[in-house]
Order: sequence, then C-alpha cells, then structure tokens
Amino acid sequence: MNILYSLGFILPFIGAILGMSIAYWVRPKTPNGIKLILAFSGAFLLGITIFHLMPEVFSDNEFNAGLWIVGGIILQILLEYLSQGAEHGHTHLKENDLLPKVLFISLCLHAFMEGLPLQQQPELVWGIFIHKIPIGMVLFYLVWNTNNSNGIKITFLLLFAFMSPLGSLAFIQFDFLKIMQLPITALVMGMLLHIATTILFESNQGHAFNIRKLLTILLAFVISYLL
Repeated sequence: MNILYSLGFILPFIGAILGMSIAYWVRPKTPNGIKLILAFSGAFLLGITIFHLMPEVFSDNEFNAGLWIVGGIILQILLEYLSQGAEHGHTHLKENDLLPKVLFISLCLHAFMEGLPLQQQPELVWGIFIHKIPIGMVLFYLVWNTNNSNGIKITFLLLFAFMSPLGSLAFIQFDFLKIMQLPITALVMGMLLHIATTILFESNQGHAFNIRKLLTILLAFVISYLL
C-alpha cells in the first residue's frame, strides 16, 4: 500500500517533468513525434477508462454514474475554453505574449482534479503518467516562448507538475473527499473521456491512413488492458 501511495504522488510529477525535459533538450523541428505520443496517451487514457474505471463506477446500481460522467465532460469543456485546449496538445499563445492567469488556473485545476482518484486507482496512475509526458512537452513550448521572466516560467511549470500530487494528498487528508470517492472517479472519468476522444479525433484529421499511428493506438489499448 505504501508503494501504491508513493506511485500516486511520484509518477504524475515525473511524467510532467520528463515531458518538459524532453521539450527543453530535444526541441523537435516537426510535430510528428509529439502527435504520436499524444495518440498513445489518448488511447491509453481511453483504455484505462473503459477497461478499469467504467466497470467500477457502474458496479453500484444505486449510483447514477452517467450524470457524474456527463458532468465531468461538461467541466472539461469549460476548462478547455479557458485553457485553449492545452490539455490535449493545443498551443494558441503567440510568442512573446504574457501567460494568461486564467489559463494557468485552468490547467492547474485540471491537473489537481486528475490527482484526486489516483490513490484508489493504481491503473489510472500509469495513465496519468503517460498523459503528462506530451502535455509537459506542449506546456513547456507554450510557457517558454512567453514574455514572462524565467523565474515565473519555471515557477509555473513546477506548480503544474505538483498539482496532481497535491490532488492525491488532498484526497488522503480530507474525509469528505473519501466519502465522495465514486462520484469523484466518475467525474474524472468524464474529463478523461473527453480528453482522450478529442486527442484521437484530432490525431486522425484528414482521415489519411497512418500505419504507425494505428499501431501506436493498438499498443496503447493492449497495455491499458493488461494493467
């Protein structure tokens, strides 16, 4: 159990930092690598949601899981309106712009919400870890090209990396969150369903057949099923 707790704190943070580090050191000239990683993370999140989270939230016949899932989808749509879609790989800031506070708050709230069910969902820990890598890369590009000072940029990136572990810590510390475990899981499930399906839909824009992308998605589904 201690190992599970540790993974719930450490892996999301490592995933975000790993993505930021890759973006800093590699800085790919083409977006194809990021698109493949995004496709893998989207399929992996979708697989985790379908294979592991969905059976749990629908196992209690007295719990109206559908309402909470739809609530999570609506919440994520609202957050993406504020964050400009950065959760699934979009960057709309122009170089030398200042980083909007609303975008910062939205991304941090999203990351915090993702962290809430991690202590009870070991499979989701790995899903969030994989998801954080491309998001960390995209976020680094978004933040590092703004006109803020380096101190503010680094502070924002670290705060974002810490938000999911803070969500896990909040779940452990506050009893009312433990009581709401099933609704929270369903709410986060709705958020992840929206993110994952958006990533997969956008990765297939143009409807051109791409064998590498198909194999990447299949591999993600297989791994998520085997966890």
